Amino acid sequence: MVAITVEPFILRDVDLMIGTDNYEAHTSQVEFTPTVSAVSWTGLANNTVTSQTTATWGCTIALAQDWGTLNSLSQYLMDNEGLVVPCTFTPASGQGSFAANITITPGAIGGTAGAFAVATVTLGSTKPVFTPAV
Repeated sequence: MVAITVEPFILRDVDLMIGTDNYEAHTSQVEFTPTVSAVSWTGLANNTVTSQTTATWGCTIALAQDWGTLNSLSQYLMDNEGLVVPCTFTPASGQGSFAANITITPGAIGGTAGAFAVATVTLGSTKPVFTPAV
């Protein structure tokens, strides 16, 4: 058995391109997550059949609500609802980048008194394509 080494990337310095603009200064989280559904049927003879769907993807982004800056991510999400745009997520670890098409959905407005207004939004996404660094 071969021992496979591990080099996890750390999300300290990340490029996040949504459409043609760079929004890493506006975000504190980017996460592409697959969701899979399984359906099972069990007969009276205790025979079970299970079927699993192909994963559907979402891209979760946590962002600072910024309504005062021209072209902020908050404003971009509000103004472009329903649009499908390219998204590229590149951790500075130098391992490569992930690209997908995401469907824009607006984030929340408002929040708790005495705190920064933040929002988390999950955007529909195609399966991300990994491009290794060269």
